[in-house]
This record gives sequence, C-alpha cells and structure tokens, in this order.
Amino acid sequence: MSALSRLAAVMRKETLQMRRDRLTFAMIIGIPLLQILLFGYAINTDVRNITTAVADEANSHLSREFIARLEQTQVTRIDQRVNTARDLENLLRAGKISIGIAIPPDFDRRIVDPERAAAHILVDGSDPTIGGIADALRNMPLSFDTGREKQRLEQIEIRAYFNPERRTPVNVIPGLIGVILTMTMMIFTAVAIVRERELGNLELLINTPVSSAELMLGKVVPYIVIGLIQLLVILLAGDLLFNVPVRGSVLDLYLAASLFIAANLALGLFVSTAVKSQFQAMQMTFFLILPSILLSGFVFPFDGMPKFAQYLGEALPITHFIRLTRGIMLREASLGDMPGAMLYLAAFSVVAITAAALRFSKRLD
Repeated sequence: MSALSRLAAVMRKETLQMRRDRLTFAMIIGIPLLQILLFGYAINTDVRNITTAVADEANSHLSREFIARLEQTQVTRIDQRVNTARDLENLLRAGKISIGIAIPPDFDRRIVDPERAAAHILVDGSDPTIGGIADALRNMPLSFDTGREKQRLEQIEIRAYFNPERRTPVNVIPGLIGVILTMTMMIFTAVAIVRERELGNLELLINTPVSSAELMLGKVVPYIVIGLIQLLVILLAGDLLFNVPVRGSVLDLYLAASLFIAANLALGLFVSTAVKSQFQAMQMTFFLILPSILLSGFVFPFDGMPKFAQYLGEALPITHFIRLTRGIMLREASLGDMPGAMLYLAAFSVVAITAAALRFSKRLD
C-alpha cells in the first residue's frame, strides 16, 4: 500500500468521522453562515438614533426649530425633555442618555452673537464613539430666519463629561474588563463537564451523593474567586499603567463583577452539558464570544445598531456589565442608578445554572 493510498484512507476516515459527529458538522457550516449574516447586518458605522434628551429653557420658535433640525439628521433620537442642564447631567450619569442638548433661555439673542455659545451639547465621554458624533452635530450647517436676515448658527459648545481629554484607555478598559472575563470564564467552564467525562471522572462523581445542582455550583464558585482576582489585576494595571480611574464605589464594581462572572460561568456550564468533546466546547465558546464583543456596545455604539441586533445584544450579559463598569468607573454612578442591569445578570445566572443542572440530570438519566 503506497503512502498516497494510506493518506487517502486516513482522510476518508476523518471525513466520515466528521459526518457522524453532527454537532461538529453543523458548526462547520453554521458558524460562518450565522456570523456573516449577523454581523453583516448588525455592524453599522453610520450611527443613527443616539439616545438624546433636550433641556429647552428658551422654548421659542427658533429653539424649537433648532431641535427639529437636530431630529431631522436622524443622528439623535430625542427620548426625553427636561427642564435644566442639571437634569441632563443626572441622566448622563445614570447612563440613560448619551447626548444632552442644553438650550439657554436667551437662545434667540445668542444666535446673533458669535462670541457666545448659542447651545451646549453634553456628551457621555465614557463611550468612545459619542464624541465624534457630537463633533458632527456641532459642525452641521444651520441658519435661522431671525426676522431681519438669515443668521447662521456658528457657536455650539461641546461639554465632554467623564473623559474630557478623550483618552482612549479611559474608554476602552472598562469595556475590556467585560471582554476578558467573558473569554476566560466561559472557556474555563465550557470544558468542565466534558473534561470530567473524557478523563473518566464523571462516573465517580455520579456515584457520590452530590446532586446536579451541587455539582454545578461546586464547579462555578472557585472560578468566581479567580474572576475577581483577574478583576483586581486589570484594575491595578489600568490605574498604574494607563491612569484609568475608578470614580465610583469599588465595592459596587466587585458586586457587579461577581454577578457577571456567575452569569458567564453558568452559560459556560450549559455549553459544557450540550457538547460531547472539549473541541466542540471550544468551538461553541468562540461562537458565543464574538457576538459578545461586537453586539455589546464595546466596539460600536449600541443605539446605532439595528433593532434586531439590539435585542440580541440585550440578551448578552456583557452588554449589561459594560454599562455597569462604565457607569461605576467613569460616571461615579451607583448600582442604584442602574438596577435593571443588576437584575438581568442575577436572573440570567439563575436561569443558566438551572438549565445546566437540569440538562446534566437528563443526560445522567
């Protein structure tokens, strides 16, 4: 038998093995197809519908025309109207808006005075892309009919909150915490049950008086401690190397991180109960990690994504955790300012760990 024949035999054997392994075969076709469809439609650098609030203290014909012009750009989506610029600052700190438009009471007079800012754009500087959007709004050509002549609006002042110097590490590191924890925690636990099976330890665990829920929790808790240690390392490196602050409560940050780590570990365990080998576990994990990075608002503005992509992004734990880290670290927000994100992480953890335990019990039966 020639070397070429032996090679062909091995290749045929490997191909047949892949065909028998339906999950692997489905991943070979499904992963690239789903990824190209999902991200081809979801990733959009032409940002629209940024969450915006307006404080129109002038309430004049010209100020209303100014607001209408902003809405016509479709860059901003005005969801709220408040009374003062202080109200806009509070909404920014709570993460409820990305841009605030403050129009002073003497807006009409400021239009004809090139020395004074006619309006102010308040920007959430914790999101790296919002500053560029605000610059585009400021440079938008606007002219108003003041009754005597067409007056071009020259002065719109941008106030960048939480990162006025627009330093990239300040924007990136709070989100990067979520990306790093997602990758490491999911990979650790996605192979946990599969590894026990491949090493022959699963039968030993079955014969012990440990319940499925106890086994799942026992797998998760040690990694929560590891994740918190990773968080400490990232925070120290961010502070010492890049001067990235933690303006809010460190305790709040650790509480949020604990829930987020638990959510990712529970999801990893569910993956571990759904696959047959460590190779499949790694494939499934990377399939979940890429959407977590691209649909969470870490790279692209969340408001600028299509609605269906936003729904998918809202289902991901990292989306809510990035909101928490940016709020706590940069905006000095508290967990009370963002209760929805904490509730979602807690609910996701409970549902995922329960689903993993039930699936594990079913496989044992």
